Amino acid sequence: MKKKLIATILAMVCAVSLVGCGGATESGNATKGTETAATDKSSGTATEITISFGHDNNPGDPVEEAAEYWADRLEEVSGGTMKINVYPSGQLGSKSDLLDQILAGDTVAAIGNGPFLADLGAPDLGILNAPYLFSSWEELDTLVASDWYQEQMDILEQKGIKVLASNWRYGVRQTLTVKPVEHVSDLKGMKIRTQSTTVHVKGFECLGATPTPMALSDVYTALQQKTIDGLENPLSVLYSGAYYEVAKNLTLDAHIRDLSCICVSTDVFNSLTEEQQQWLIETCEEAGEYQNELAAKADEECLQKMKDNGVTVYEVDEDEFKQAAESFYEDPEIQSMWSEGLVDKVKGIISEE
Repeated sequence: MKKKLIATILAMVCAVSLVGCGGATESGNATKGTETAATDKSSGTATEITISFGHDNNPGDPVEEAAEYWADRLEEVSGGTMKINVYPSGQLGSKSDLLDQILAGDTVAAIGNGPFLADLGAPDLGILNAPYLFSSWEELDTLVASDWYQEQMDILEQKGIKVLASNWRYGVRQTLTVKPVEHVSDLKGMKIRTQSTTVHVKGFECLGATPTPMALSDVYTALQQKTIDGLENPLSVLYSGAYYEVAKNLTLDAHIRDLSCICVSTDVFNSLTEEQQQWLIETCEEAGEYQNELAAKADEECLQKMKDNGVTVYEVDEDEFKQAAESFYEDPEIQSMWSEGLVDKVKGIISEE
């Protein structure tokens, strides 16, 4: 009887020890703020990982469709070991919120463009959204392929942000307003929603407007309540957000060709196996090409749909707006942000196209 009691006690002690060890291993593999298991790089064995991809765009927008395409392709090529959960319409927070999560090491992906990435440690990247600097997408492609651009990517990586792809053409940014804008002077004093970056704010200040940064998800209500007088974005975004319902004047000023970068945490990326890293990058670039096809088609369709919904479209004198934007490059705050001679350097690179 005594021997049986001792054996029972020993069995119970072993069972408790095994449960305790198992729990410690599981919690040790958890990644902060994520739904994923970690990758065992020492053994080269990849465990399942799930990335949350948040963005501001609405269902039906090319960005949302491309995000879902990326999720499908990554799951396919990884044999189901890598997954992306897509959260549109700002469900995970604003672009700034998401980039902060990336810097904190969370397993999320986000869209970052030049000005946002500039504010996070690579200031010269702000030039990507300088008004009227690029006249074609090919010029931006040339810049992305340059040694200068790779240097900027290296800086970001050291800051904690890994750019997976820089080929998502977000679109040509146009301006939608409650009152007609046919000339630069019409923008004077108008509250225009912009991104919350220095480059975007200064870009509209130089045109005489009053930039009003806010999350894209708040814009429709702000237009209804007359808190703002308009917004700027690519045509597909202006249409998918139904902003044309409360702002009936579209100005085709084409002030920015907005190239997006898809970003993740450097730490998260480095925790993956080389094979996982390759899958992540290749499928992201593939999704970017898909997004570009959708965006080009959507521009034509959305312009016609907005016209059909009573929007008046104004084609402006680009030289007039471009001349007004010259003051942007002379702004002391902009000049202090960028390295000396940056504008001339970038112009030199894109002229080699």
